[in-house]
Amino acid sequence: MSFSELGLSEPLVRALEAKGYAEPTPIQRDSIPTLLEGRDLLGIAQTGTGKTAAFVLPSIQRLVAANKRVLPTHCRMLVLAPTRELASQIADNARGYGKFSKLTVATVFGGTSIAKNKNDLSRGVDILVATPGRLIDLVEQQLLNLSMIEILVLDEADQMLDLGFIHALRRIVKMLPKKRQSLFFSATMPTQIRELADKFLDDPATVSVTPVATTAERVEQYVTFVTQTEKQALLTIVLGDPAIDRALVFTRTKHGADRVVKLLAGNGIASHAIHGNKSQAQRERALGAFKSGEVRILVATDIAARGIDVSGVSHVVNFELPNVPEQYVHRIGRTARAGRSGIAIAFCAEDERPYLRDIEKLTRQKIPVTPLPADFVKRAEAIKAQRVKAIGADPAPRADRPRQQPRPKATHAARPSDPRGPRGRQRRRGGGGGGGRSAGAPAQG
Repeated sequence: MSFSELGLSEPLVRALEAKGYAEPTPIQRDSIPTLLEGRDLLGIAQTGTGKTAAFVLPSIQRLVAANKRVLPTHCRMLVLAPTRELASQIADNARGYGKFSKLTVATVFGGTSIAKNKNDLSRGVDILVATPGRLIDLVEQQLLNLSMIEILVLDEADQMLDLGFIHALRRIVKMLPKKRQSLFFSATMPTQIRELADKFLDDPATVSVTPVATTAERVEQYVTFVTQTEKQALLTIVLGDPAIDRALVFTRTKHGADRVVKLLAGNGIASHAIHGNKSQAQRERALGAFKSGEVRILVATDIAARGIDVSGVSHVVNFELPNVPEQYVHRIGRTARAGRSGIAIAFCAEDERPYLRDIEKLTRQKIPVTPLPADFVKRAEAIKAQRVKAIGADPAPRADRPRQQPRPKATHAARPSDPRGPRGRQRRRGGGGGGGRSAGAPAQG
């Protein structure tokens, strides 16, 4: 089935062809005809399935057909996203898909100046992509009026819940016209999200897309059992493999991410960290360097990496295992975009074994164990000596530092002795906010 057969207009089909898209994905096939009819929709789909196009394309077509002139400080379509990076990504896609229309697109989120937001909104905008906190700020300052909203999209609803945005969302929805089309997308559907959807949506169509191969099945996964103090040396060994194109390294905290970057630098491995304590400009520079290949390693926290879409991430390294098993699936999905495969390595310390059990239960598979290299102790001592010489001291491992929350640390499955070749030996980056392919730090992350 082609995009034109779904009912999309010729300008949208041309825009898709310009991007090299020929056939719709399952969620696009199931969602676009329903949305063109103006129905509300509840979509259950993972990232990397094409869901952004599934809601942006029909929305552009409906806005163009309605042909309404937007008033100053107003907008016609509102897309709410949990993080700055996801908001930017959605806006970029909207501009690309709408290149042959005259619709205007703007983004507003924390970390940018209110003055810039005011300027962007002063004449009104057709499509506004926003994070909830900044949106409320702009409304309270009377710089934005939501009374013209025709279409509301809530993306990554489960992440909104995780970030504590539920009350903000309820407040925003009360500001909107009751007569509108509402779209609600989530990778998972916990009870709270289901209840929220029931309140926000009016007789919605439900689209649930299960990929032919789940993320966990598409990704080649390995785990290595290590102590907390062994993780940095193992990461250095893994990331030292030149066969790694781009690697995303995950840590649980912002401090952990920065520390991993510093320690990798001590061993001559360049990387950037992306997390919520970085300014917007810093995060954009880090992500830009990663996308361009200036650095091969990006260290990220879970929240920071949500919504990042960078092609070519070959490896994901779980420097620390997440205590929520669904986050593991989101992490490794950074290297299995659009149906492609990838390699995921986990470092698992003794205190993280319960998290590993939860992950294996969720994914319904036993993750293969890769042992430490036979010469690991010798190589680890050499790595430490090099680092101490380079940075003057060897910081205490995170296990010896105060923690904001219980933090599982993952062991690596670097496959250094894998007879199949260099794919197994992956480089590992540091920790706290993203490590491989695309990592972005959300406003709160």
